Amino acid sequence: MSAQAAPAKRQQDLQVQYSTYKNTLQQIAQKIGDVEQEAEEHKLVLETLEPLSGDRKCFRLINGVLVERTVKDVVPALQTNAEGLKKVLDDLVKQYRTKQDDLEKWKVSKPY
Repeated sequence: MSAQAAPAKRQQDLQVQYSTYKNTLQQIAQKIGDVEQEAEEHKLVLETLEPLSGDRKCFRLINGVLVERTVKDVVPALQTNAEGLKKVLDDLVKQYRTKQDDLEKWKVSKPY
């Protein structure tokens, strides 16, 4: 009975490791999607504000509070945020690729 229990336990451990890899990849992919959506929103707002006068009033939501500002005050902050989102997105994509490579290496190294 213990001779059968060891391979069954090993198979279960392999399944847990595989599931962990897949869940991690799925979580990173979800984060990438969220950041991409937020970056696209920033881009759309910047494109909308671009032709407007710098003295024109606009409103910005900061921590759930709608704040009145001028276009010239908001645009630099939005550009900084957009650049930060791009960097975060690049880092997440690198992280995803690294995890994906780790999974492929793991698959190759494990006998079935």
